[in-house]
Amino acid sequence: MRTALSDITGNVLEETNAVIPVAEGPRVVLDAVVAVTRELIERAGRRPEDLLAIGVGVPGPVEYRTGRPINPPIMPGWDRFDIAGWIRQEIDVPVLVDNDVNIMALGERERAWPDTDHLLFVKVATGIGAGVISGGFLQRGAQGTAGDIGHVYVARGADIACNCGNFGCLEALASGSALARTLSTDGMPASNSRDVVDLVKNGNVQAIQAVRQAGRDIGEVLTTCLSLMNPSVIVLGGSMAEAGEHLIAGVREVVYRRSMPLATESLHITLSQTGADAAVLGASMLAIHHSLSPASIEAMIAQSAGGPLRAVK
Repeated sequence: MRTALSDITGNVLEETNAVIPVAEGPRVVLDAVVAVTRELIERAGRRPEDLLAIGVGVPGPVEYRTGRPINPPIMPGWDRFDIAGWIRQEIDVPVLVDNDVNIMALGERERAWPDTDHLLFVKVATGIGAGVISGGFLQRGAQGTAGDIGHVYVARGADIACNCGNFGCLEALASGSALARTLSTDGMPASNSRDVVDLVKNGNVQAIQAVRQAGRDIGEVLTTCLSLMNPSVIVLGGSMAEAGEHLIAGVREVVYRRSMPLATESLHITLSQTGADAAVLGASMLAIHHSLSPASIEAMIAQSAGGPLRAVK
């Protein structure tokens, strides 16, 4: 759980990190979020009423209109929970909730690719997902599941069960947790993404080969995305991106071999430049964009003026 207080330009004023299992449930986790937020406000010498808005990212599908997670596979007890309402009853400001990879896409574009209108941010960690920016705007889809590539079928994993209940999902084959299970079965000391990355950095050949194959599997799905969306930039982020060139080499190997030349002639496939800051920056962008929207500004002016705005002729 990473919590940060930023100004209206996105510069971080105060931040803190804590480890809390998402399986503890929304009430426990969000009470911790509220407590830490108040602590950061006090540490920065501000007041709760100085806040304009709060942006939140969670690791599962979100119905953006309501801010509620919808059947999140790795968030037991969170289905349709009113995250925004729970936070707002403690800190009364607008609360914007989105999928974590969506806000990572916003943060990466804001900091590293501000002039890029077509970008795909792929998070590879415990799960796999993508944030889709097309025409300069984040695309969430009808129910907020746009970019959920972790549950696209990959033939090589046809017999592997996924947390979603299906077989052959990319996430069950190439995520950090999937690689850890595979390596652990083969006698390697790995229980999570961090362990896999550490094995790679220590030169473990078996881990390197597993990560390279995961890159190929991800590349297979991205080849379809490339034909459908034609992005100019594909960014790999998340904890498994720390495996560096071993992961990205597998992705490039398949994407450049399988895609049409016109789609790849100016395509950049690269590692995230914002790293662990992507999500915090993206969450601040959610809050800032909401606060600076015409509707929000008119509402603030109306409140300060003591009534609704009226046209002056």
